[in-house]
Amino acid sequence: MSEQGLIELTQVRPAPQMLEERKQLERQARLLAWGGIGYHFIEAAIAVAAGLAAGSIALIGFGADSLIEATAGFIVVWLFTGTRLGSHAAERRAQQLVALSFFVLAAYVGVESLRSLIAVHEPDPSWVGVGLALFTAPTMPLLAAWKRRVGRRLNSSAAVKEAEQTQICAYLSVALLLGLGANALFGSWWMDPAAALFIAAVAAKEGYKSWRGDGCCDAC
Repeated sequence: MSEQGLIELTQVRPAPQMLEERKQLERQARLLAWGGIGYHFIEAAIAVAAGLAAGSIALIGFGADSLIEATAGFIVVWLFTGTRLGSHAAERRAQQLVALSFFVLAAYVGVESLRSLIAVHEPDPSWVGVGLALFTAPTMPLLAAWKRRVGRRLNSSAAVKEAEQTQICAYLSVALLLGLGANALFGSWWMDPAAALFIAAVAAKEGYKSWRGDGCCDAC
Protein backbone atom coordinates (compact mmCIF):
# COMPACT_ATOMS: atom_id res chain seq x y z
CA MET A 1 0.00 0.00 0.00
CA SER A 2 1.28 3.47 -0.85
CA GLU A 3 2.17 6.07 1.75
CA GLN A 4 -0.81 8.14 0.61
CA GLY A 5 -3.13 5.19 1.20
CA LEU A 6 -1.80 4.70 4.72
CA ILE A 7 -2.36 8.37 5.47
CA GLU A 8 -5.97 8.15 4.23
CA LEU A 9 -6.68 5.07 6.37
CA THR A 10 -5.24 6.81 9.41
CA GLN A 11 -7.51 9.77 8.82
CA VAL A 12 -10.65 7.66 8.32
CA ARG A 13 -10.24 5.11 11.13
CA PRO A 14 -11.10 6.45 14.58
CA ALA A 15 -8.56 5.84 17.30
CA PRO A 16 -9.40 2.90 19.62
CA GLN A 17 -9.86 5.25 22.58
CA MET A 18 -12.37 7.29 20.56
CA LEU A 19 -14.34 4.15 19.73
CA GLU A 20 -14.36 3.11 23.39
CA GLU A 21 -15.46 6.59 24.46
CA ARG A 22 -18.33 6.50 21.98
CA LYS A 23 -19.42 3.07 23.22
CA GLN A 24 -19.48 4.42 26.77
CA LEU A 25 -21.54 7.41 25.67
CA GLU A 26 -23.97 5.13 23.83
CA ARG A 27 -24.37 3.00 26.96
CA GLN A 28 -24.93 6.17 28.97
CA ALA A 29 -27.57 7.35 26.48
CA ARG A 30 -29.40 4.02 26.80
CA LEU A 31 -29.25 4.09 30.62
CA LEU A 32 -30.55 7.67 30.72
CA ALA A 33 -33.35 6.72 28.34
CA TRP A 34 -34.32 3.66 30.43
CA GLY A 35 -34.21 5.74 33.61
CA GLY A 36 -36.48 8.33 32.06
CA ILE A 37 -38.85 5.64 30.79
CA GLY A 38 -39.20 4.11 34.25
CA TYR A 39 -39.80 7.46 35.90
CA HIS A 40 -42.35 8.56 33.29
CA PHE A 41 -44.40 5.39 33.75
CA ILE A 42 -44.56 6.02 37.52
CA GLU A 43 -45.33 9.70 36.90
CA ALA A 44 -48.12 8.80 34.48
CA ALA A 45 -49.76 6.41 36.94
CA ILE A 46 -49.77 9.00 39.74
CA ALA A 47 -50.95 11.82 37.48
CA VAL A 48 -53.80 9.88 35.86
CA ALA A 49 -55.00 8.48 39.21
CA ALA A 50 -54.93 11.94 40.82
CA GLY A 51 -56.54 13.49 37.75
CA LEU A 52 -59.43 11.02 37.74
CA ALA A 53 -59.97 11.56 41.48
CA ALA A 54 -60.03 15.37 41.12
CA GLY A 55 -61.66 15.53 37.69
CA SER A 56 -58.60 17.40 36.43
CA ILE A 57 -58.07 17.30 32.67
CA ALA A 58 -54.70 18.98 33.20
CA LEU A 59 -53.46 16.17 35.42
CA ILE A 60 -54.75 13.47 33.07
CA GLY A 61 -53.11 15.31 30.18
CA PHE A 62 -49.88 15.50 32.16
CA GLY A 63 -50.04 11.74 32.61
CA ALA A 64 -50.58 11.25 28.89
CA ASP A 65 -47.59 13.49 28.23
CA SER A 66 -45.50 11.25 30.47
CA LEU A 67 -46.40 8.22 28.34
CA ILE A 68 -45.50 10.11 25.16
CA GLU A 69 -42.14 11.04 26.68
CA ALA A 70 -41.57 7.39 27.59
CA THR A 71 -42.18 6.56 23.93
CA ALA A 72 -39.49 9.08 22.93
CA GLY A 73 -37.15 7.33 25.37
CA PHE A 74 -37.81 3.99 23.66
CA ILE A 75 -36.88 5.63 20.35
CA VAL A 76 -33.47 6.63 21.75
CA VAL A 77 -32.92 3.08 23.08
CA TRP A 78 -33.81 1.78 19.61
CA LEU A 79 -31.37 4.19 17.97
CA PHE A 80 -28.40 3.17 20.12
CA THR A 81 -28.93 -0.60 19.95
CA GLY A 82 -27.59 -3.25 17.56
CA THR A 83 -26.86 -2.52 13.92
CA ARG A 84 -28.37 0.97 14.14
CA LEU A 85 -25.31 2.27 16.01
CA GLY A 86 -23.69 4.96 13.89
CA SER A 87 -26.28 4.61 11.11
CA HIS A 88 -27.23 7.91 9.49
CA ALA A 89 -30.47 6.38 8.19
CA ALA A 90 -31.43 5.24 11.71
CA GLU A 91 -30.53 8.68 13.08
CA ARG A 92 -32.85 10.34 10.57
CA ARG A 93 -35.65 7.87 11.28
CA ALA A 94 -35.24 8.50 15.01
CA GLN A 95 -35.44 12.26 14.38
CA GLN A 96 -38.74 11.76 12.56
CA LEU A 97 -40.14 9.48 15.28
CA VAL A 98 -39.22 11.99 17.99
CA ALA A 99 -40.82 14.73 15.87
CA LEU A 100 -44.03 12.69 15.64
CA SER A 101 -44.08 12.28 19.43
CA PHE A 102 -43.74 16.08 19.74
CA PHE A 103 -46.69 16.56 17.38
CA VAL A 104 -48.84 14.07 19.32
CA LEU A 105 -47.95 15.85 22.57
CA ALA A 106 -48.75 19.29 21.11
CA ALA A 107 -52.07 18.10 19.63
CA TYR A 108 -53.23 16.36 22.82
CA VAL A 109 -52.29 19.18 25.20
CA GLY A 110 -53.68 21.83 22.83
CA VAL A 111 -57.04 20.12 22.29
CA GLU A 112 -57.54 19.29 25.97
CA SER A 113 -56.61 22.85 26.98
CA LEU A 114 -59.14 24.36 24.56
CA ARG A 115 -61.79 21.93 25.74
CA SER A 116 -61.16 22.98 29.35
CA LEU A 117 -61.40 26.67 28.48
CA ILE A 118 -64.54 26.33 26.36
CA ALA A 119 -66.34 24.01 28.78
CA VAL A 120 -65.29 26.11 31.81
CA HIS A 121 -64.15 22.91 33.47
CA GLU A 122 -63.27 23.57 37.12
CA PRO A 123 -61.49 20.61 38.71
CA ASP A 124 -61.31 19.93 42.42
CA PRO A 125 -58.05 20.86 44.19
CA SER A 126 -55.42 18.10 43.99
CA TRP A 127 -52.58 18.34 46.46
CA VAL A 128 -51.19 15.06 45.15
CA GLY A 129 -50.90 16.76 41.77
CA VAL A 130 -49.25 19.79 43.35
CA GLY A 131 -46.72 17.53 45.08
CA LEU A 132 -45.99 15.68 41.83
CA ALA A 133 -45.42 18.98 40.00
CA LEU A 134 -43.20 20.27 42.80
CA PHE A 135 -41.00 17.19 42.48
CA THR A 136 -40.92 17.06 38.69
CA ALA A 137 -40.29 20.76 37.98
CA PRO A 138 -36.73 20.85 39.43
CA THR A 139 -35.66 17.28 38.55
CA MET A 140 -36.60 17.17 34.84
CA PRO A 141 -34.27 20.05 33.83
CA LEU A 142 -31.35 18.17 35.43
CA LEU A 143 -32.19 14.98 33.52
CA ALA A 144 -32.71 16.97 30.31
CA ALA A 145 -29.33 18.69 30.68
CA TRP A 146 -27.60 15.34 31.21
CA LYS A 147 -29.30 13.81 28.16
CA ARG A 148 -28.53 16.89 26.07
CA ARG A 149 -24.85 16.78 27.01
CA VAL A 150 -24.57 13.10 26.03
CA GLY A 151 -26.51 13.70 22.81
CA ARG A 152 -24.17 16.53 21.83
CA ARG A 153 -21.08 14.43 22.45
CA LEU A 154 -22.60 11.68 20.29
CA ASN A 155 -23.49 14.29 17.65
CA SER A 156 -27.02 12.86 17.69
CA SER A 157 -29.77 15.34 16.87
CA ALA A 158 -32.42 12.73 17.75
CA ALA A 159 -30.97 12.28 21.26
CA VAL A 160 -30.77 16.06 21.74
CA LYS A 161 -34.38 16.45 20.62
CA GLU A 162 -35.49 13.74 23.06
CA ALA A 163 -33.73 15.73 25.78
CA GLU A 164 -35.72 18.78 24.70
CA GLN A 165 -38.90 16.79 25.24
CA THR A 166 -37.74 16.01 28.77
CA GLN A 167 -37.24 19.77 29.22
CA ILE A 168 -40.81 20.35 28.00
CA CYS A 169 -41.92 18.01 30.80
CA ALA A 170 -40.40 20.52 33.22
CA TYR A 171 -42.31 23.37 31.55
CA LEU A 172 -45.51 21.35 31.80
CA SER A 173 -44.77 20.71 35.47
CA VAL A 174 -44.48 24.44 36.13
CA ALA A 175 -47.70 25.08 34.19
CA LEU A 176 -49.41 22.29 36.12
CA LEU A 177 -48.13 23.66 39.42
CA LEU A 178 -49.34 27.17 38.60
CA GLY A 179 -52.71 25.90 37.41
CA LEU A 180 -53.37 23.50 40.29
CA GLY A 181 -52.01 25.97 42.85
CA ALA A 182 -54.05 28.88 41.52
CA ASN A 183 -57.17 26.72 41.41
CA ALA A 184 -56.65 25.42 44.94
CA LEU A 185 -55.76 28.79 46.48
CA PHE A 186 -57.64 31.37 44.39
CA GLY A 187 -60.14 29.46 42.26
CA SER A 188 -58.35 30.59 39.06
CA TRP A 189 -59.12 27.44 37.08
CA TRP A 190 -58.31 28.99 33.69
CA MET A 191 -54.58 29.44 34.37
CA ASP A 192 -53.77 25.78 33.82
CA PRO A 193 -55.22 25.40 30.29
CA ALA A 194 -53.86 28.82 29.28
CA ALA A 195 -50.31 27.89 30.31
CA ALA A 196 -50.66 24.46 28.69
CA LEU A 197 -51.54 26.09 25.35
CA PHE A 198 -48.18 27.85 25.42
CA ILE A 199 -46.44 24.55 26.09
CA ALA A 200 -48.31 22.95 23.16
CA ALA A 201 -46.97 25.69 20.88
CA VAL A 202 -43.41 25.05 22.09
CA ALA A 203 -43.80 21.31 21.48
CA ALA A 204 -45.12 21.91 17.96
CA LYS A 205 -42.14 24.15 17.18
CA GLU A 206 -39.64 21.55 18.43
CA GLY A 207 -41.41 18.84 16.45
CA TYR A 208 -41.17 20.90 13.27
CA LYS A 209 -37.45 21.49 13.78
CA SER A 210 -36.81 17.79 14.41
CA TRP A 211 -38.87 16.70 11.39
CA ARG A 212 -37.05 19.21 9.18
CA GLY A 213 -33.82 17.47 10.14
CA ASP A 214 -31.89 20.21 11.92
CA GLY A 215 -28.39 19.05 12.77
CA CYS A 216 -27.20 18.51 16.30
CA CYS A 217 -25.44 21.84 16.43
CA ASP A 218 -28.55 23.66 15.19
CA ALA A 219 -30.74 21.78 17.65
CA CYS A 220 -28.46 22.55 20.54
